[in-house]
Amino acid sequence: MQARDSNGMIMSMDGSMDLASGNMLTYLHFAVGGDILWFQGWVPQGPGAMFGACVGLFLLALVDRWIAACRAMMEVHWAKRPQIAYANKFNANENADKKRAVPPPTPGNVFLMRRAPPFIPAHDIVRGILHAGQAALTFAFMLVVMTFQLGFIISIVVGLGVGETLFGRYAHAGTTFH
Repeated sequence: MQARDSNGMIMSMDGSMDLASGNMLTYLHFAVGGDILWFQGWVPQGPGAMFGACVGLFLLALVDRWIAACRAMMEVHWAKRPQIAYANKFNANENADKKRAVPPPTPGNVFLMRRAPPFIPAHDIVRGILHAGQAALTFAFMLVVMTFQLGFIISIVVGLGVGETLFGRYAHAGTTFH
């Protein structure tokens, strides 16, 4: 004979969930201790540890904005390189054989021109790695916010703001080609 819970289930999961290091607070709080920061062993217990965690999150948010600025500047650089290579190729053909010059683009021969930039492994692999790094940081920040620890949240928000102040002009310069 098996013991049954009040709801008739043999195996019930209706009980409260206790974490090994304490209960998870599901409301915004400033309480020190008990908030797991990504890993079971990373639980700031004292005010000094909490301050260190907040400084680390602040710096990580700065790194996120720095990576965004680097990506934007690289995009500008990478966008210009194929254009320069194409122009050099066009000029080389023109200089090599004046009799057989390549005609300028017209509606009749536009289909020969590229519509998408070429796949350049040195550019596109780095772009993918940077994007994956930024996505990983974003997910890590999301997990930190899910602790509902206001000290952590404020550190991330302030770090993102300061990082945008420091590096935002580079990221936004990358969206306009001067």
